[in-house]
Amino acid sequence: MPIAPIDAVDRKILTLLQSDAHTTSERLGLAAGLSPSPCARRVRNLEAAGVIKGYVAVVDQVKVGLPVSVFASIKLERQREEELERFTKAVARWPEIVECYLMTGRQDYLLRIVVKDLEAHERFLKQKLTRLEGVASIESSFALGQVKHSHALPIDEA
Repeated sequence: MPIAPIDAVDRKILTLLQSDAHTTSERLGLAAGLSPSPCARRVRNLEAAGVIKGYVAVVDQVKVGLPVSVFASIKLERQREEELERFTKAVARWPEIVECYLMTGRQDYLLRIVVKDLEAHERFLKQKLTRLEGVASIESSFALGQVKHSHALPIDEA
């Protein structure tokens, strides 16, 4: 469903929802200068158009026993479509990989892997990632700490 260009009111609604998805239509409307009904209609339209893809709970990875973030750069043997598809399908199956990007430059993919400890990362590498056909090299870097992490897009800048 095509959507009309996102205006300043939609941007305000999106910015507020990114900071608190539980914000009521009343609060959203007040902040955006709308009554609750038109505000709720705009949110439904943004959802229907796929601008709002869903709502999630942001979970603290340390508090659930997954304190280790590893960034892995992956180089494939070849960049043929079938190799790219095989890698993409494997990554989608493995919950340890929470982010995956197809990259330009020397490496083909950048992954963020979340595990409970170094042994868990080693098992993941040995039992999954290194067994995937077509992987030429894996270079891992362990995050020492998280400086910034945000799910909010800079909508006002768009």
